[in-house]
Amino acid sequence: MKLDIACGQNKREGFKGVDIISGPGVDFVWDLEQFPWEPFKDNSIEEVHISHYAEHTKDLMKFMNEVWRICENGAKVTILGPYYTSIRAWQDPTHTRALSEATWQYFSKDWRVMNKLDHYPIHSDFSVEKIMAFFNPPWDKKSDEAKQFAQMHYFNAVSDILVELKVVK
Repeated sequence: MKLDIACGQNKREGFKGVDIISGPGVDFVWDLEQFPWEPFKDNSIEEVHISHYAEHTKDLMKFMNEVWRICENGAKVTILGPYYTSIRAWQDPTHTRALSEATWQYFSKDWRVMNKLDHYPIHSDFSVEKIMAFFNPPWDKKSDEAKQFAQMHYFNAVSDILVELKVVK
């Protein structure tokens, strides 16, 4: 099964939708802040899509542990959210965090061990497969070198970040 977590009214085609409120496209009504996610068994999900929810969750470690628990080995997890240097990350008062490339390193067991952070309450293990930044105009038309510089040095050059993770079990 493929899950679109916190799908709202925009469930991806071919996915089952999960949201806290019933509505069109919501196949499972569940509060994603309540762990464990009872509708889903261990190792039962082949792919997860999370669009503009990771920045809302109150406990990203518990959230990612739960995503990992329900996913089978090798499952693809795609996360889309506002980039930490974008006003989009900070304008919504329901956001609890900003997201960057570095955020996802903490969910790699090897990285935690290498950085002596394996005492963190993170049990999940993901490999980062892809990271993509979505640039605002005029940066979206610039060279890759200019984009890279802007991403590292300017606010609002990047609006969103997309991260593809692979579940490691």
